[in-house]
Amino acid sequence: MQNIIEITDIAKTYIMGEEEVNALKSVTINIQKGEYVAFMGPSGSGKSTLMNIVGCLDTPTRGKYMLNQKYVSDMTENELAEIRNKEIGFIFQTFNLLPRQTSLENVALPLIYAGYSKSDRTDMAMQALKNVGLETRAKHKPNELSGGQRQRVAIARALVNTPSILLADEPTGNLDTKTSYEIMDLFEELYQKGNTIIMVTHEEDIAKYSHRIVRLRDGLVETDVVNHEVTKVIKKV
Repeated sequence: MQNIIEITDIAKTYIMGEEEVNALKSVTINIQKGEYVAFMGPSGSGKSTLMNIVGCLDTPTRGKYMLNQKYVSDMTENELAEIRNKEIGFIFQTFNLLPRQTSLENVALPLIYAGYSKSDRTDMAMQALKNVGLETRAKHKPNELSGGQRQRVAIARALVNTPSILLADEPTGNLDTKTSYEIMDLFEELYQKGNTIIMVTHEEDIAKYSHRIVRLRDGLVETDVVNHEVTKVIKKV
């Protein structure tokens, strides 16, 4: 199986006034196509910085990052924007939906930047909503949806471009426990269909849904282990 992500000796230093903050000191991680990985760690461990680098939202101070056999480390801002739109589906804690747009319009948004026609955008967005069980809510706006439904819309939007990886930042952070587990069940289904998923979380019970857990501490990888106790998806009959 080929590596979809290769991170080699990545470091990230921020200058805060006269102080240097080493958010990442030296991180080397390979992730294969079709893996389901959780980045974990306490506040200040570097997990969010690592996620931002993986998502091409930030660039490393040192080291090399390859995504899908392409060197990302030395790309221009325009090239990074293209990678973000085509290769990465983002799922955020706060959903980041446009309040005046319907579910369908929110999901179709990345396809506008990708240059698809209106009819193709509508077809693809509706299919993405079907994939997350929300086709009946296509004409609803975010304020007409529950928190779990809003996150499903955000997941559909992340999937609509068939990206190389799904990058989820605290995807259950604003959801109650029951809804959190329903969203994690959906992630498991997406993983079983072959999607590569990288999730950042500080919650142990959510991390246990992933199949590999990378723990960071003080800008370094503390442990990187296969999760043999994956929380099983419980289907209601």
